[in-house]
Amino acid sequence: MLKWPEIDTVLLDMDGTLLDLHFDNHFWQVYVPEKYAEQHGLPAAEAHDECFRRYNAKAGTLDWYCVDYWTEALNLDIARLKEEVSHLIQVHPDVPEFLTAIKAAGKRVALVTNAHHKSLNLKMRRTGLGGYFDAIHSSHSFGIAKEDPAFWAALRKAEPFDPAHTLLVDDSLPVLRSAATYGIGHLLAIRKPDTRQPDKDTAEFAAITRFSEVIPA
Repeated sequence: MLKWPEIDTVLLDMDGTLLDLHFDNHFWQVYVPEKYAEQHGLPAAEAHDECFRRYNAKAGTLDWYCVDYWTEALNLDIARLKEEVSHLIQVHPDVPEFLTAIKAAGKRVALVTNAHHKSLNLKMRRTGLGGYFDAIHSSHSFGIAKEDPAFWAALRKAEPFDPAHTLLVDDSLPVLRSAATYGIGHLLAIRKPDTRQPDKDTAEFAAITRFSEVIPA
Protein backbone atom coordinates (compact mmCIF):
# COMPACT_ATOMS: atom_id res chain seq x y z
CA MET A 1 0.00 0.00 0.00
CA LEU A 2 2.84 2.41 0.85
CA LYS A 3 6.05 2.82 -1.15
CA TRP A 4 8.30 3.27 1.86
CA PRO A 5 11.55 3.81 -0.14
CA GLU A 6 9.91 6.93 -1.63
CA ILE A 7 8.94 8.38 1.78
CA ASP A 8 11.37 10.49 3.82
CA THR A 9 8.97 12.32 6.17
CA VAL A 10 5.87 11.03 7.95
CA LEU A 11 3.30 13.57 9.16
CA LEU A 12 0.77 12.09 11.59
CA ASP A 13 -2.51 13.51 12.83
CA MET A 14 -3.44 12.89 16.46
CA ASP A 15 -7.18 12.66 17.20
CA GLY A 16 -8.83 9.81 15.31
CA THR A 17 -5.51 8.78 13.76
CA LEU A 18 -3.12 7.90 16.58
CA LEU A 19 -5.74 8.28 19.32
CA ASP A 20 -9.26 6.89 19.52
CA LEU A 21 -11.73 9.63 18.55
CA HIS A 22 -14.19 8.25 21.10
CA PHE A 23 -12.77 10.61 23.73
CA ASP A 24 -13.40 13.71 21.60
CA ASN A 25 -16.80 12.54 20.35
CA HIS A 26 -17.99 11.75 23.87
CA PHE A 27 -16.57 14.99 25.24
CA TRP A 28 -18.13 17.35 22.70
CA GLN A 29 -21.32 15.47 21.90
CA VAL A 30 -22.27 14.27 25.40
CA TYR A 31 -20.21 15.75 28.25
CA VAL A 32 -20.08 19.40 27.18
CA PRO A 33 -23.82 19.62 26.43
CA GLU A 34 -24.52 18.07 29.86
CA LYS A 35 -22.32 20.63 31.59
CA TYR A 36 -23.76 23.45 29.47
CA ALA A 37 -27.26 22.43 30.56
CA GLU A 38 -26.19 22.49 34.22
CA GLN A 39 -24.36 25.81 33.90
CA HIS A 40 -27.21 27.60 32.14
CA GLY A 41 -30.22 25.85 33.68
CA LEU A 42 -31.43 24.45 30.38
CA PRO A 43 -33.23 21.21 29.47
CA ALA A 44 -30.82 18.61 28.10
CA ALA A 45 -32.23 18.67 24.56
CA GLU A 46 -32.12 22.46 24.36
CA ALA A 47 -28.53 22.57 25.63
CA HIS A 48 -27.53 19.88 23.12
CA ASP A 49 -29.10 21.80 20.22
CA GLU A 50 -27.48 25.06 21.28
CA CYS A 51 -24.02 23.49 21.58
CA PHE A 52 -24.31 21.85 18.17
CA ARG A 53 -25.56 25.07 16.59
CA ARG A 54 -22.42 26.78 17.86
CA TYR A 55 -20.16 23.90 16.82
CA ASN A 56 -21.54 23.82 13.29
CA ALA A 57 -20.98 27.56 12.88
CA LYS A 58 -17.25 27.05 13.51
CA ALA A 59 -16.66 23.75 11.68
CA GLY A 60 -13.42 23.69 9.71
CA THR A 61 -12.04 26.83 11.37
CA LEU A 62 -9.30 27.18 13.97
CA ASP A 63 -11.89 28.28 16.57
CA TRP A 64 -13.53 24.87 16.30
CA TYR A 65 -10.40 23.34 17.82
CA CYS A 66 -9.64 26.13 20.31
CA VAL A 67 -10.02 25.37 24.01
CA ASP A 68 -9.86 29.07 24.88
CA TYR A 69 -12.54 29.99 22.33
CA TRP A 70 -15.02 27.44 23.67
CA THR A 71 -14.22 28.28 27.29
CA GLU A 72 -15.37 31.84 26.58
CA ALA A 73 -18.19 31.02 24.16
CA LEU A 74 -19.85 28.42 26.41
CA ASN A 75 -18.79 29.88 29.77
CA LEU A 76 -17.30 26.50 30.72
CA ASP A 77 -13.77 25.58 31.80
CA ILE A 78 -13.08 23.30 28.84
CA ALA A 79 -9.55 22.36 29.91
CA ARG A 80 -10.78 21.29 33.35
CA LEU A 81 -13.67 19.32 31.86
CA LYS A 82 -11.27 17.47 29.56
CA GLU A 83 -9.20 16.49 32.59
CA GLU A 84 -12.36 15.11 34.24
CA VAL A 85 -12.89 12.56 31.44
CA SER A 86 -9.25 12.09 30.45
CA HIS A 87 -9.42 8.41 31.43
CA LEU A 88 -11.19 7.95 28.07
CA ILE A 89 -8.08 8.97 26.11
CA GLN A 90 -6.77 5.83 24.39
CA VAL A 91 -4.07 5.06 21.83
CA HIS A 92 -5.13 3.16 18.71
CA PRO A 93 -3.76 -0.40 18.28
CA ASP A 94 -0.17 -0.84 17.06
CA VAL A 95 0.68 2.87 17.26
CA PRO A 96 3.85 2.56 19.42
CA GLU A 97 5.08 -0.32 17.27
CA PHE A 98 4.45 1.69 14.09
CA LEU A 99 6.22 4.78 15.45
CA THR A 100 9.19 2.68 16.55
CA ALA A 101 9.42 0.97 13.16
CA ILE A 102 9.30 4.11 11.03
CA LYS A 103 11.96 5.76 13.21
CA ALA A 104 14.12 2.64 12.86
CA ALA A 105 13.60 2.88 9.07
CA GLY A 106 15.19 6.33 9.15
CA LYS A 107 12.06 8.41 8.53
CA ARG A 108 11.53 11.84 10.08
CA VAL A 109 8.31 11.70 12.11
CA ALA A 110 6.24 14.75 13.05
CA LEU A 111 2.91 15.06 14.83
CA VAL A 112 0.77 17.62 12.99
CA THR A 113 -2.53 18.35 14.70
CA ASN A 114 -5.35 20.88 14.80
CA ALA A 115 -5.60 20.28 18.55
CA HIS A 116 -5.14 23.30 20.79
CA HIS A 117 -1.96 23.25 22.88
CA LYS A 118 -3.94 22.57 26.09
CA SER A 119 -5.53 19.47 24.54
CA LEU A 120 -2.25 18.42 22.97
CA ASN A 121 -0.37 18.65 26.27
CA LEU A 122 -3.07 16.67 28.10
CA LYS A 123 -3.01 13.88 25.52
CA MET A 124 0.76 13.63 25.34
CA ARG A 125 0.85 13.46 29.14
CA ARG A 126 -1.81 10.73 29.27
CA THR A 127 -0.40 8.60 26.42
CA GLY A 128 3.37 9.07 26.68
CA LEU A 129 3.63 9.31 22.89
CA GLY A 130 5.55 12.61 22.84
CA GLY A 131 8.97 10.98 22.86
CA TYR A 132 8.37 9.18 19.56
CA PHE A 133 8.32 12.37 17.46
CA ASP A 134 11.10 14.45 15.96
CA ALA A 135 8.74 17.44 16.16
CA ILE A 136 5.21 18.29 17.31
CA HIS A 137 3.23 21.01 15.53
CA SER A 138 -0.19 22.47 16.36
CA SER A 139 -2.01 24.45 13.69
CA HIS A 140 -2.67 27.07 16.38
CA SER A 141 1.02 28.01 16.16
CA PHE A 142 0.47 29.00 12.52
CA GLY A 143 -2.99 30.56 12.81
CA ILE A 144 -4.35 28.32 10.03
CA ALA A 145 -6.32 25.06 10.30
CA LYS A 146 -5.09 22.01 8.37
CA GLU A 147 -8.24 22.14 6.23
CA ASP A 148 -6.73 25.19 4.45
CA PRO A 149 -4.13 24.27 1.78
CA ALA A 150 -2.14 27.34 2.92
CA PHE A 151 -1.43 25.51 6.17
CA TRP A 152 1.07 23.17 4.51
CA ALA A 153 3.16 26.04 3.15
CA ALA A 154 3.20 27.60 6.63
CA LEU A 155 4.16 24.26 8.20
CA ARG A 156 6.97 23.79 5.70
CA LYS A 157 8.73 26.90 7.01
CA ALA A 158 8.96 25.29 10.47
CA GLU A 159 9.14 21.65 9.37
CA PRO A 160 11.09 21.38 6.08
CA PHE A 161 9.75 18.51 3.97
CA ASP A 162 9.62 17.55 0.33
CA PRO A 163 5.90 17.13 -0.47
CA ALA A 164 6.61 14.44 -3.08
CA HIS A 165 8.43 12.34 -0.49
CA THR A 166 6.06 12.94 2.42
CA LEU A 167 3.33 10.71 3.87
CA LEU A 168 0.37 12.23 5.72
CA VAL A 169 -1.89 9.95 7.75
CA ASP A 170 -5.11 11.66 8.85
CA ASP A 171 -8.73 10.70 9.58
CA SER A 172 -10.16 13.95 8.15
CA LEU A 173 -11.13 13.93 4.48
CA PRO A 174 -11.06 17.77 4.22
CA VAL A 175 -7.52 17.74 5.63
CA LEU A 176 -6.39 14.99 3.26
CA ARG A 177 -7.89 16.92 0.36
CA SER A 178 -6.13 20.12 1.37
CA ALA A 179 -2.84 18.19 1.56
CA ALA A 180 -3.50 16.68 -1.87
CA THR A 181 -4.15 20.17 -3.27
CA TYR A 182 -0.84 21.32 -1.82
CA GLY A 183 0.94 18.37 -3.44
CA ILE A 184 1.74 15.95 -0.62
CA GLY A 185 2.51 12.75 -2.48
CA HIS A 186 1.46 9.98 -0.11
CA LEU A 187 -1.89 10.14 1.68
CA LEU A 188 -3.54 7.60 3.95
CA ALA A 189 -6.90 7.72 5.71
CA ILE A 190 -8.22 5.94 8.82
CA ARG A 191 -11.24 3.65 8.52
CA LYS A 192 -12.16 3.61 12.21
CA PRO A 193 -11.25 6.91 13.91
CA ASP A 194 -13.75 6.15 16.70
CA THR A 195 -13.49 2.49 17.71
CA ARG A 196 -17.11 2.50 18.92
CA GLN A 197 -18.50 3.68 15.58
CA PRO A 198 -18.85 1.89 12.20
CA ASP A 199 -16.09 2.13 9.61
CA LYS A 200 -15.82 5.50 7.90
CA ASP A 201 -16.19 5.97 4.15
CA THR A 202 -12.73 7.23 3.15
CA ALA A 203 -13.85 8.16 -0.37
CA GLU A 204 -10.93 8.48 -2.81
CA PHE A 205 -8.24 7.73 -0.23
CA ALA A 206 -6.52 4.45 0.58
CA ALA A 207 -7.14 3.61 4.22
CA ILE A 208 -6.10 1.38 7.09
CA THR A 209 -7.99 -0.06 10.04
CA ARG A 210 -4.86 -0.42 12.19
CA PHE A 211 -1.22 0.56 11.82
CA SER A 212 0.07 -3.02 11.68
CA GLU A 213 -1.09 -2.97 8.02
CA VAL A 214 1.62 -0.47 7.04
CA ILE A 215 4.58 -1.14 9.34
CA PRO A 216 7.67 -1.03 7.09
CA ALA A 217 9.54 -4.31 6.70
